[in-house]
Amino acid sequence: MDLIQAIILGLVQGASEFVPISSSGHLVLVPWLLGWPPPGLIFDTVVHWGTLVAVLAYFWRDLIALARAWGRSLASRDLGEPKARIAWLIIVGTLPATLMGYVGEDFFESLFAAPAWVAGFLLITGLILALSEWLGKHQKEPHRLTFLDAIIIGIAQGCAIAPGISRSGATMAAGLFRGLKREAAARYSFLLATPIIFGAGLPQILDLFEMGNATAHLLPLILGFLAAAVSGYLCIRFLLSYLQRGRLYVFAIYCWLAGGACLATAVLSH
Repeated sequence: MDLIQAIILGLVQGASEFVPISSSGHLVLVPWLLGWPPPGLIFDTVVHWGTLVAVLAYFWRDLIALARAWGRSLASRDLGEPKARIAWLIIVGTLPATLMGYVGEDFFESLFAAPAWVAGFLLITGLILALSEWLGKHQKEPHRLTFLDAIIIGIAQGCAIAPGISRSGATMAAGLFRGLKREAAARYSFLLATPIIFGAGLPQILDLFEMGNATAHLLPLILGFLAAAVSGYLCIRFLLSYLQRGRLYVFAIYCWLAGGACLATAVLSH
């Protein structure tokens, strides 16, 4: 992978991780359409960690407050504090994706080599986004969620391990189905991403340091990481501002157009 490709794919990852159009799907489809070599699991992990840095940079105050409230809840055994409840909801919501990733790892990895499947999943993402806008109540704040709600949203996050199913889109849509307001659903989705991105990427990051030729790939990885972190931070700001008034239909339409075009390309190329 050359440096320009690394920067472009880092920007794609950062933009599409939080805007609900599937970052993993775009990391499969963009190189495929442009005739580039697949970026590989290590690069995919590094740019995902770039978006993790974006979440930490944007929400660091929230995360510190949640951690402190969680600690107080352990001491008092009381979930009455809203921030403590949100912290527990994030922990519970992380469990389904962790289990699904462990059980279905081989299956999900096989999908990264199947652009037609990825394009089809993009179409499904568009449908999920549209239905969540149409059917959602949009009334709750995150601390009003139940633990059943957290599990359902967590299952949605687990399904998004498949490339083409947007993680942010699936979790925001599930939040809307469970009654969350749009901006609240987005904030909860971004906070929920933190432990799963960290945990999923840690083994690959450790493998990177054990590679004998890691330094040969270091510059593209650094540039991709930085591009993902900067674009991810900007996209968090954009989406939270947009969702104060805007709706998810525009992203559903994009997923349908992009997924349909890529699916047609895949079919015609065989």
